[in-house]
Amino acid sequence: MSAAPRDLSTFLDRLGAAGELVEIEAPVDPDLEVAEIHRRVIAAGGPAVLFRNVKGARIPLVTNLYGTARRVDLAFGSRPEEVIARAAKLPEELMPPTLGKLWKERGLFFDLARVGMQRRARGPVTEVVEDPRLFELPAFKSWQRDGGRFLTLPLVYTEHPGAGGSNLGMYRIQLHSEDEVGVHIQIHRGGGFHLSVAEERNEPLPVNIHLGGPPALTLSAIAPLPENVPELLLASLALGKRVALAHNPAGPLPVLADAEVVLVGKIQPGARRPEGPFGDHYGYYSEVHDYPWMKVDKVLRRKNAILPATVVGKPRQEDFFIGDYLQKLLSPLFPVVMPSVVDLWSYGETGYHSLSAARVRERYKREAMVSAFRILGEGQLSLTKFLLLTDGPVDLHDFPSLLRHVLARANFETDLFVFANLSMDSLDYAGPRINEGSKGVLLGIGEPVRDLPTEFHGTPSRLVRDVAVFTDGCLAVAGPPHAAAPEAGRAIGEDPAFADWPLVVLVDDAPEATRTTTRFLWTTFTRFDPASDLYGRTVTLAHHHASFTPPLVIDARKKANYPEELFCDPETATTVTNRWNEYFPEGGVEMGDSDVGHLDEA
Repeated sequence: MSAAPRDLSTFLDRLGAAGELVEIEAPVDPDLEVAEIHRRVIAAGGPAVLFRNVKGARIPLVTNLYGTARRVDLAFGSRPEEVIARAAKLPEELMPPTLGKLWKERGLFFDLARVGMQRRARGPVTEVVEDPRLFELPAFKSWQRDGGRFLTLPLVYTEHPGAGGSNLGMYRIQLHSEDEVGVHIQIHRGGGFHLSVAEERNEPLPVNIHLGGPPALTLSAIAPLPENVPELLLASLALGKRVALAHNPAGPLPVLADAEVVLVGKIQPGARRPEGPFGDHYGYYSEVHDYPWMKVDKVLRRKNAILPATVVGKPRQEDFFIGDYLQKLLSPLFPVVMPSVVDLWSYGETGYHSLSAARVRERYKREAMVSAFRILGEGQLSLTKFLLLTDGPVDLHDFPSLLRHVLARANFETDLFVFANLSMDSLDYAGPRINEGSKGVLLGIGEPVRDLPTEFHGTPSRLVRDVAVFTDGCLAVAGPPHAAAPEAGRAIGEDPAFADWPLVVLVDDAPEATRTTTRFLWTTFTRFDPASDLYGRTVTLAHHHASFTPPLVIDARKKANYPEELFCDPETATTVTNRWNEYFPEGGVEMGDSDVGHLDEA
């Protein structure tokens, strides 16, 4: 088993030895320039970038740590996958338990015995204790309309005010002043639950915002673990040793000893102020909303601290590579936690929450819906907007094959379920209001019920500007702008030209939407709300069930209430283009297209 790095500096040494790290000595501006350099490097599949001279900052900055599958492997090693895969088999292989079986697994039990936390009087992160001067951190502004400078890889540690259990989450941090920060903590996250309890008790919530440390901490902070499972246990398992917690000289909560920087403070009951805008991982801006803010009492840091950060935007960014690794890591546990679920995958191209798919067991009629409700009731999976289910031997990672498999089997009259008026991801603006929206579930179970068309030969109405085939059975159709024809989806569903196609996606640009699978996923599933943007040739109410006659039409055009798509501003783009050789005087670092990123990769 290859071990995970014990801290950020160890990880950087590993990246350097592997040729996966470059340094920029030239001065760079934290206002937009840093982020555009990062975006162009990651768009070309380039290395991690260590910025030695961020204007106004006292410490260096490193980004793109996890921007390829190879660097993710270097960050976490092989140990987590091996241990979890072995642990997932225990319930089956140890039953009935015998001394021989237990002895055979002694290595695994030894590994699991080292999982946990270790308390210390001090740690590297407590070397310096100082008053906050937050604008001297190399936090940066990523997009032109962003509301300010943000910390984008924060490890936010809180404890339950009553029960005492801990949570480590990742919530973006906006710098409001030298000693005040906005905390984008959402109510459906563990830290949000802790804040809710503290406010019910009219108590401030102590918060430690960590930056840096072992990459295993980043992994655990974003892992979709059950609410009562401490993230630090996963971090410990990934590290192969206990997570070091040090005494906090500035607050009541312990600090992660091997972090680079910690902001120590409290969120007072009811403390809210506007946060954002922020260019987010859906590829659009999230707008200004009220979120908690925290007064920072002290900053703890290493003497030679380095600040890690990331930039989010259109897929695929760093969060995509970490998210896919997490899914592979945890996939052996899905059948243990949800016995009827054989495999499960969420699509990073859609921001993860917008689309998931599962292979399930259908041992009796409609058992697939038992699996659907189980998935939609599980932790962060509860934020899933659209869920595809099948019982066939299809590779969920191959989305076109999965879609063909489902479309050939779906009886839309009875196999499509739409649930309105639900809580949704606050970053998904397709619903009627923030945090509100709907869900859809489509079953493709059993044997095929139709042959799928492969070419379009129809003559559509003048409403249609262009038609492109995404895959067998699925068309993208370009229609008028939504503002000009909000009910165009209904007309397209009734158009005889599309009668043979089970799925039609109404978009603004059909050739662009079908250029790659990534484009199709991002365009389709980030821009529609199931309850308001699904149409059919007919839609009737049968036993209080909305029964659709194909074609099923998804209206994925941009709507008036939808936020602006992310693009680099022209001035910053020109600056970075002109200075590229100054950043990398020895060459060897390709300049990618940040506006396209990885969208056009097959």
